[in-house]
Amino acid sequence: MTDAVAERYDRFAREEAPGRSPLYAEWAAGVAADDAMIRMLATISPQHREPALVFAVSRLRGAPLGPYAQWRSFVLEHAGEIADACEHRGVQTNEPLRLAALLPALSLIEGPVALVELGAAAGLCLYPDRYSYLFVEEGGEQRLRLDPDDGPSPVRLRSVRRGALPVLRMPHIVWRAGIDLDPVDVRTEAGRAWLDALVWPGEHERAERIAAAMDIAAADPPLLLRGDALETLDVLIDRAPRDATLVVTTPGMLVYLPRERRRALIDRIRALDARWITIDAPGLHDAWRPAIDPEGFRGFAVALDGRVVADADPLGRWWEWRTGIGADAP
Repeated sequence: MTDAVAERYDRFAREEAPGRSPLYAEWAAGVAADDAMIRMLATISPQHREPALVFAVSRLRGAPLGPYAQWRSFVLEHAGEIADACEHRGVQTNEPLRLAALLPALSLIEGPVALVELGAAAGLCLYPDRYSYLFVEEGGEQRLRLDPDDGPSPVRLRSVRRGALPVLRMPHIVWRAGIDLDPVDVRTEAGRAWLDALVWPGEHERAERIAAAMDIAAADPPLLLRGDALETLDVLIDRAPRDATLVVTTPGMLVYLPRERRRALIDRIRALDARWITIDAPGLHDAWRPAIDPEGFRGFAVALDGRVVADADPLGRWWEWRTGIGADAP
């Protein structure tokens, strides 16, 4: 078990943190070579000792953003309460920038739309019509900008577009709701503090984006139900307006489900009178229609009703349109 902890933190330090957070890379590398820290983390169940979760929980509990030795001292001093808090938390990325990668799929759906997100956390990805989009070339040249009907949004989603540019448009959302095992209420100080703690040190632009998105969600809160997505979906769908197109999104949540639960949830969504949008690692499941070769992707697959429309960064930082469905490039 301790070997698994060391390997996970070493991989995080080498492959995941570089380019995003030098401090988290330092902390993870420190853990990977620290027997005392490894033994402490091994007491936490595997799904709750992920580096990003442990780091966020420790920060929420007051750990300083300083060198590894300083962070280590705090964690070992508060080991019991941090381990217990980790067992009751999960990673809730809630990155609005993902909507930049989902917009090509949303643009193919006629409104009005009743939007449902599974694994919604605070529901920050339920506002695609309230954010501004800036799509740029890889060199930084602006290619397209979309703003809400009432003008530019304080949340600006900047994403690199590769390849052809499809016709994109703002969705017409008339109802928004979500399900989460532990919904986050950003109208509370505790809710905002938790989402702040989940932002990696050094991600200043992301911190500003999420803070502005929390303001939008707090001013017009979505309907958020607490529960398991598979068990609660029917309850939520019963509340959706009947005169709107039901769109169910699963952005980045299917990976957290065991294989059989994942398959059952996908089957349940497909049985609805609804459209389904997801962004997943291409090898995560076999629900793509037609089947795809995971080796043909640089990032994650974005799909509408199982049919891939884009190859994208999992957090929406870039996307590439896959032709063959919907509108062609202008």
